[in-house]
Amino acid sequence: MTTWRKDAEEDVIGTSALALLDARRDAISEKPRATAADEALFWLAEFPLGDDQFAVPLQHMRSALPLRGVTSVPLAPAHVIGILRFQGQVVTVLSLASLLGNPGWREDPQTLLVIELGAGRFVAVDCEQIPKPTAVPRRVIDQARSQPQGAGPSLNGAVVEVLTSDRRQIFLLDINRLLDRRRTQRDET
Repeated sequence: MTTWRKDAEEDVIGTSALALLDARRDAISEKPRATAADEALFWLAEFPLGDDQFAVPLQHMRSALPLRGVTSVPLAPAHVIGILRFQGQVVTVLSLASLLGNPGWREDPQTLLVIELGAGRFVAVDCEQIPKPTAVPRRVIDQARSQPQGAGPSLNGAVVEVLTSDRRQIFLLDINRLLDRRRTQRDET
């Protein structure tokens, strides 16, 4: 066991050791604050659409199903692929590419995303692949939503451009706003 004596040599060693310990204490005490701030995450269901990455809030996604379970509807509008049964309800299946102004697919859609609109109402949209869960800090989402939208699809808040910390661009979809936009366009014609 070492006992500390108060002499000139100890002051030199003690001062530099205390400075190092103080620096380490500060670094460690800052780390939990940064971790705590980053713990407020917003989970997305991310998937490709053409050359871009799109996502819907994971909290609204209810299922990913194969596209083959859809029944076509004769004389339906171009953006309606058909209908399907999900949890005892008839759900409208929409073409996401058509809703977004037809950015185009890289490959044929294989998957349907069943999304809850609220109050137990569902809609399904087609996509190329089963989405992957992605976590983005909530502050990044809040910042993106507060910014005027630039380079991506301009759909009046229905699509929000999110830039992740690793410099990836994801377009976050608000399906309710996207559908409201479609209804407004239909009513104007």
